[in-house]
Amino acid sequence: MLYPLIWLVAASLKPENEIFGQLGLWPSQFQWSNYVKGWNALPVSFSVFYWNSIVVTGLSVIGNLLSCSFAAYAFARLQFTGRSFLFGLMMMTMMIPYHVVIIPQYVLFLKLGWVDTYLPLVVPRFLAADGFFIFLMVQFFRQIPRELDEAAMIDGCSPFKIFWVVILPLSIPAMATAAIFSFIWIWEDFLAPLIYLNNIENYTVPLGLRLFVDQEGQSSFGQMFAMSVLSLVPVVVFFIAFQKLIIRGIATSGMK
Repeated sequence: MLYPLIWLVAASLKPENEIFGQLGLWPSQFQWSNYVKGWNALPVSFSVFYWNSIVVTGLSVIGNLLSCSFAAYAFARLQFTGRSFLFGLMMMTMMIPYHVVIIPQYVLFLKLGWVDTYLPLVVPRFLAADGFFIFLMVQFFRQIPRELDEAAMIDGCSPFKIFWVVILPLSIPAMATAAIFSFIWIWEDFLAPLIYLNNIENYTVPLGLRLFVDQEGQSSFGQMFAMSVLSLVPVVVFFIAFQKLIIRGIATSGMK
């Protein structure tokens, strides 16, 4: 499982002629310049791609957590007409391949004038467009004892306040899980930015990595692998920071 990652790190430190021609794993000499050259090799500094990915990913994670938690709370705790039917429709959207809706979505965003902006990548996240996270949170909210809701209602809490002061604090493990998966998927997303972003200054990290591979000329694989290693750093740091929240239970803290 770890060998491809080890190979990537080793290849990022090799001279260009040793990456695919040498059988050994470790380089004969460490080429640290791949990182320096790779950061400034493209017409736009790689820091621009980093910042673009941070903006898109950060806003998308916030949008997913807010909108999906609201929708999940409604499905799990509130009573309204057509709840089961709407929940079934939401589940059906998870079965539709993304490639089926690419063209209709592109036409819609093109008419709205959103192409070559971050809006097609961010706005749907604030509209609970990802059924997986809604389903994940619904299953988690249903495990929280309803006696807590009833106690809050006796104290005069509205449905929104029950969500904010009772459900949300007890749902930190589910929110952390959704945040981690959302961060990883959006940070590594290649297809959506490729479709909607045209200006190189708006490119995210995956699109920036593609620029190192030239179909007609010489490809800079050493620099590309070096930037690939750096692109993994935010994902690893984000996971390490929030992984302990995944295994936190809610039963004891809820009763307390």
